[in-house]
Amino acid sequence: MPALNSLATRLSLLFALVSTLLLGSIGTYLYHSLTREIAWRDDQMLHGRLERMEALLDDSESIAMLHQRPQLYANMLGNRDSLLWVLDSEGKVLIEVNPSNVPVPELPMTPSVRFSDMPESIQARLAWHTLEQDGQPLTLVAGKLLNERNQMLAAYRLKLWVALVTGALLAFLLGWGVSRQGLQPLRRLAEQTNRIDIRQLDRRLNVAGETEEINRLSQGLNRMLGRLEEGFSQLSRHSADMAHELRTPLTNLLGQTQHTLRRERSNLEYRQVLESNIEEYERLSRMIDSLLFLARTESPSSDIPKERVDIRELVTQLCDYFEGMAEDDNRTLINHTSGSVLANCDLLRTALANLIANALRHGRSGTPIRIYTKNVENQIELHIHNHGPVISPGDLPRVFERFYRCDPARSGVAGSGGLGLAIVRSIAQWHKGDVRVESDAEKGTTFTLLLSINDTH
Repeated sequence: MPALNSLATRLSLLFALVSTLLLGSIGTYLYHSLTREIAWRDDQMLHGRLERMEALLDDSESIAMLHQRPQLYANMLGNRDSLLWVLDSEGKVLIEVNPSNVPVPELPMTPSVRFSDMPESIQARLAWHTLEQDGQPLTLVAGKLLNERNQMLAAYRLKLWVALVTGALLAFLLGWGVSRQGLQPLRRLAEQTNRIDIRQLDRRLNVAGETEEINRLSQGLNRMLGRLEEGFSQLSRHSADMAHELRTPLTNLLGQTQHTLRRERSNLEYRQVLESNIEEYERLSRMIDSLLFLARTESPSSDIPKERVDIRELVTQLCDYFEGMAEDDNRTLINHTSGSVLANCDLLRTALANLIANALRHGRSGTPIRIYTKNVENQIELHIHNHGPVISPGDLPRVFERFYRCDPARSGVAGSGGLGLAIVRSIAQWHKGDVRVESDAEKGTTFTLLLSINDTH
């Protein structure tokens, strides 16, 4: 028995269900059409008998003479399912052909032909009408027992049910075979995907010659494998970079401590070693805080608050904060921002602070840093522009990667351990925005933070 969770089984069951509904609808239509056709033919036959009976009465001299010859009517009807009565105005039977001894029905007198089923439990169809013969009203009644018709229809219904069940079974079996055959490309695709593991993410699915749907599915899977491969590559690079970044301060701490302990030192020398170690510990602490911050923004909690942030006010606060650092390098911070965004104020402040600090760190002395905004559709663009060494085209796509450093453009805030710009990108993506960089020898370097004016996270 095929498993019910199999796609082939479900498709074959659906195919059988649709086939059953279709066959059942056709069978029901044919059955009711046949029933109506037989009933119409019976009514026409009864109407014809009334006409023949009326013609026979018109050609006869009297009812009494016809009453003496009942075999004439029995021969005219020809079978035991036929009924015939001639009734006077009081309902008395004058002529009767009734081999099944059906009780005489009580019918209203009517000049036109009427049709009706036999009352009570007798299955019969009647047709009657009233005429005058020798000045006397007579009611002619023709009838037919329906036992034979009902038996035929019952046999027809049984054949329809047998055909319906047989058709459903055949539809299921044919659907099962067709589904199994049609799903072979999926099985081949599954076999290929099962052979790909974490050490073979460079492999791609080959479904040349398959159907369009399988090709589209395989292309989507190949794109997913490409993203996974890139993600694992980045993870490996991040792990290697992190190990390198952590090893440097740890090596410094270990070497300096071992060197100090080789012989007795004065209190002043011990104090100098401890102060140097504190600097390395602070560097490690800042790096760990940055990594934790990245983890927090890349997998944000849904309860991180948002508010309407006035960009000009926020940039003014940051310019005041970095004013001393800029003046030491004979530089100025020019604020030409405006507008507001729906964002987390603390995260946005961190991103802007990293970008401004990066501009101060890598811009040339004596050149200004311009911070300005542009509105583009439903987005606001925050630009931080400075004049300094050009970032090479090969480094531009990677300046926002963790621990990636280029000379001189990418290390972010001093002491961030190469994570400053990665933090900026993570914050932008958390706000469903983006960050980009352009660098030109004449125009300078511009970092652009794109944020939605009405963010709907």
